[in-house]
Amino acid sequence: MDKLTNVVSSWTRRVESGEQPSSGDLLDHLATVHKSNAGFTESLAWNCRDANGKNSYEILADMIDHSCHKDVLDLACGSGVLLDLCNQQFGNKLSFLGIDSSHAELQLARKRLAPTKTKLTQSMAQNLDFIDSASFDIILCHWALTLMDPVVPVLKTAKRVLRPHGVFAAIIDGDSNSSSSYSEINDIIYGYTQRRYPDYGAIELGDPRIRTTIKLQELAIQIFGEAEVNITPVILEFAAPPDLLARETAGFFYASFVLSAVEYQEMLNELQNYFSANMEDGKGYFSMPVNQLVIRKSQ
Repeated sequence: MDKLTNVVSSWTRRVESGEQPSSGDLLDHLATVHKSNAGFTESLAWNCRDANGKNSYEILADMIDHSCHKDVLDLACGSGVLLDLCNQQFGNKLSFLGIDSSHAELQLARKRLAPTKTKLTQSMAQNLDFIDSASFDIILCHWALTLMDPVVPVLKTAKRVLRPHGVFAAIIDGDSNSSSSYSEINDIIYGYTQRRYPDYGAIELGDPRIRTTIKLQELAIQIFGEAEVNITPVILEFAAPPDLLARETAGFFYASFVLSAVEYQEMLNELQNYFSANMEDGKGYFSMPVNQLVIRKSQ
């Protein structure tokens, strides 16, 4: 096993005691996980694809219209996978800025994007005062909005730095009930986590409104006002041998990192057994529901 487990942070200590973690506790937990596991989400995210064969990075990159978008912000850019893809598609035709709070993730991004002119800055999404208002045509956010708390300042900042008719596009968690396979995998992983932290799951990472379509729609309209808001459900799938699927799915969930090495291995074994029992054409299948949030700013 090559991933750090048994992560303990102020967030896990709060959950263990039955208390509600603060936003500061969440930041501490995310920083602790990412410090030793930078880039851990990119493999599964890259391999999971929709009915058109596109992964979540490609879905977001497709939101860029080079005929009217010149300045692009990747909010919580992580290890730089999305920015790398955008550079491959658009090269020097566009200007790219990546923002992330994790030094470890940005180290990977700098190596990956070294041949490009992409600018990278370490900062919290809630505090982008160094960026002028109306500076960007489009903001992309890959699977990070769900984890941001407080999230209202993030959306207010996005509105501020977008130009008139600018676009904010994000991939976020979808409705887990829309995929029985995902729900079953989630139950296996959380089952192990809740043996140590019974309240894990009841207390979620980030603002729970982002995980609810109706509340997310209301929040977006509240912040952006006369904007066009669309939330599109998408199912992403990955077919692979059961042992590979077990490692990939376990490594994608933050809940896996709070387990001990022994617990992690036990969970891997159960996941592999699950995928082995549900094989088709010699492969196991994993499906993951996501939502694509697109906010088109008015004036």
